[in-house]
Amino acid sequence: MNIAYWTIAGLLAIFYVYAGTLKVIRSRDQLRPMMAWVDHMPLPALRALGAVEILGAAGLILPPLTGIAPSLAPAAAIGFVLLQAGAITVHLMGGDRRITLNAGLIATAAVTTWLATRL
Repeated sequence: MNIAYWTIAGLLAIFYVYAGTLKVIRSRDQLRPMMAWVDHMPLPALRALGAVEILGAAGLILPPLTGIAPSLAPAAAIGFVLLQAGAITVHLMGGDRRITLNAGLIATAAVTTWLATRL
């Protein structure tokens, strides 16, 4: 279980650090080719979303690694499930049916939640 958690949580954290960093540092024009929905969201909200993704990634890794507040790891994973549920809603409301990545991230975060409760 331990190896499975670190493998899946590590990959999820890498994804969210990458995606969050892009949202924090890139302009709306630079993000548009990858994320067509950025025009439907205010720039400060987009930046805040990126910061939340980076903090959530830290929440998956740091608490179990340090042993300080390890209950934050499943909370972070649940947060990613909720985040992606919201992302699917935003995609569908904008007429974008490309939600396969979001569905995969929900499944991965759900498995991470389950594994985190077994640490």
